[in-house]
Amino acid sequence: MPSHTDAIILGGGISGLTTGFYLAEKGLCVRILEKSSRVGGSIRSERRDGFLIEFGPNTVLDTTPLLGELFQKLGIASERVDASPQAKNRYIVRDGKLHALPTSPLAFLKTPLFSTTAKLRLLLEPFISRAPEDREESLADFVTRRIGPEFLDYAINPFVAGVYAGDPAHLGVQSAFPKLHALEGEHGSLIRGAIFSARQRKKSGESPKNRAAMLGFQNGLQTFPDALQRALGDSVSTTCVLRSVSRTASGFSVTLESGEILEAPALLSTVPAHSFASLPIEFAQPLATTLDAIIHPPVAMVFMGFDKPPGGIERDGFGFLVPAKEKRQILGCIWSSTVFDDRTPPGGAGLTAFVGGSRQPDLARLDDTGLAALVLDELRALMGITATPSLVAVQKWEKAIPQYQVGYGRTMDAISRFENATPGFFVAGNFRGGISVPDCVKQSRAMADRISDFLQSHSLPKTHRQ
Repeated sequence: MPSHTDAIILGGGISGLTTGFYLAEKGLCVRILEKSSRVGGSIRSERRDGFLIEFGPNTVLDTTPLLGELFQKLGIASERVDASPQAKNRYIVRDGKLHALPTSPLAFLKTPLFSTTAKLRLLLEPFISRAPEDREESLADFVTRRIGPEFLDYAINPFVAGVYAGDPAHLGVQSAFPKLHALEGEHGSLIRGAIFSARQRKKSGESPKNRAAMLGFQNGLQTFPDALQRALGDSVSTTCVLRSVSRTASGFSVTLESGEILEAPALLSTVPAHSFASLPIEFAQPLATTLDAIIHPPVAMVFMGFDKPPGGIERDGFGFLVPAKEKRQILGCIWSSTVFDDRTPPGGAGLTAFVGGSRQPDLARLDDTGLAALVLDELRALMGITATPSLVAVQKWEKAIPQYQVGYGRTMDAISRFENATPGFFVAGNFRGGISVPDCVKQSRAMADRISDFLQSHSLPKTHRQ
């Protein structure tokens, strides 16, 4: 006999788990189905030989009060650790050397990272006219038009490589950086808009990303999804293989390879966009085609652990990013042992480098030995590292971060049209509404409200666990 529940959620990453948690808070019965043997998606933390390694995201920006509220409810607030004050320092490579990203007007005037011409060009920004409302711009076009090509090359380009592993010439400013685009649309200037937005955020309690605290957990970010799984209990099932997903007169039916059948009036997919087409959901083929077209460049993470001081420059910051203009073979490096304490053996160091992305996708596909050699050569050239790592860990993501490219709004419209045409079916994930963990949490809260409203509007009674 089929088991009945209020909502079935496909995918046990942060989006699926958090939406399930919020639905359970509303008294609804949910069932979360995860294909792999663990939850958390790309979030994975592991202690190995005295080192704590983050194989996915390394930090979370505390940009929304929802995070703190969740941590309290999950009982993990005491395990939270904030990044070292030194982590506020960031570096950009120019001419083969690391330059501190200026954090004050005086530092900006003094920095050799940008030329005098570029600094003077910035003063013109408030006088640059808005783009036509119907123009779809790439981030590169937007930045060049408003603040000039040098800021694109040595500020925005490396930043985009660090966040999206992408190319600003392809990312759409409206979709990838909607708040930046809105500053021009609402205030006619990025500078004027930033001043006004700061006042608005102060009222709302949210923090801008450049000022938000960076956080982690004593045993890594895996703490967060693990806590969600514990809170949801037997609502979460791992190692689930779907045999079929179909529509029924009362909603949806999901049959697992184990023979179990689940039925619910609401079905939410939070699986990665690039994996959706592999699901046995015949009625969703149009959606599968839409999601499969989203670009995901490959990225490799290479962690190097040193059980003694590695030598080289002082590691007094979060790390550094590499502009494409520099023609290096890594996108950047996080100084992991500076950002958080107690993640290496005493006197040791941990460095996390990233390779590939839209810039050099083939490099991300090198074998582990080749990747380790490449990264060590780059760190020796850029940081002066002299020691050999005592531990190397590699994680390859063949399809890493979804690229919100120019025209991405049409992709989002297609998803919304499919949802509207398929009552009770919902879609969420980092390809919709932001790629960061806080973005996914905010989306999950909103999605839980949407699903709850749908159930109420159709006068569907709550299901009790069987």
